[in-house]
Amino acid sequence: MNIIIPMAGMGKRMRPHTLTTAKPLLPVAGKPIVQRLVEDIVATSNEKVDEIAFIISPAFGKEVEEHLCSVAATLGAKGKICYQEQPLGTAHAILCAGDTLDGNVFIAFADTLFKATFSIDTNKEAIVWTQKVADPSAFGVVKLNVAGEIEAFVEKPKEYVSDLAIIGVYYFKDGKGLKQQLQRLIDNNIMLKGEYQLTDAMEHMLQNNVKFYTGQVEEWLDCGNKDATIYTNGRILEIKKNTEQLVSSSAVIRDSVIIPPCFIGEGVTVINSVVGPLVSLEKGVTIENSRITNSIIQADSNVKNACIDASMLGKNVTYMEKPAELSIGDFSTQL
Repeated sequence: MNIIIPMAGMGKRMRPHTLTTAKPLLPVAGKPIVQRLVEDIVATSNEKVDEIAFIISPAFGKEVEEHLCSVAATLGAKGKICYQEQPLGTAHAILCAGDTLDGNVFIAFADTLFKATFSIDTNKEAIVWTQKVADPSAFGVVKLNVAGEIEAFVEKPKEYVSDLAIIGVYYFKDGKGLKQQLQRLIDNNIMLKGEYQLTDAMEHMLQNNVKFYTGQVEEWLDCGNKDATIYTNGRILEIKKNTEQLVSSSAVIRDSVIIPPCFIGEGVTVINSVVGPLVSLEKGVTIENSRITNSIIQADSNVKNACIDASMLGKNVTYMEKPAELSIGDFSTQL
């Protein structure tokens, strides 16, 4: 089986954190988003993963490319870098990995993480994973027939047709067949709002009697903006707390309290502080005289005399609050 990860977007909704780091490489619970994604996909497959194709912008640079290939190697697969030089839509992005569209193919967009216990049924022609949502009008959804097969893809329905939102995770038994459908969009200039869409290709496949099924995940975790990423960090810490070693043996924790679950990376120093719950401190972070909750602090940052909640700090940040001298009378409130 091959895996395709479209991730060429520049992550503008995550700025300033994506000014120097590609969004899929931002850390969640101690690992880059894209690494957690491919690890979860590999865990669902009963088949060996031969190749993982990462579709990126050429602007990401060689360091990112090398990191992605190393992620694939740790999972026993060949890493392949493909370029999408223009943002021309989901179908165009997948087609940029044309040689990887062969045999069984799993596709997942890199700003999506999920909690699931399913295994991929490779006997089915195509599977689209979904999550039930309270307001389907904000999503693309699938409509099912009485046999439980997908009969239509509906983009942001104004009237209720289904509450099963498409989360950006797909399986196709015939990768070459999908490639032909994607190429058909390009050849015939079939676009929506100036982009080639995967759903248009899948709709045409439906009309040609390809059977699509839906799989549901237990939880769909988004990493599209700062608040969503902080929430996802907390949920991944909760999910992985019993299966991953989250606190490095090289961390120095002195006169401090760590309230789990937290990720404490290599070389982290915590002095006279309270950290947690739901905090990730990446490699080399120093925390002193501070209280940190529900936050992500990236590598080699230094926080002192601070009270931080629901926050993201980038790499090599120094953040210090000045101690205050106070003289406050009785029956006062300081906000």
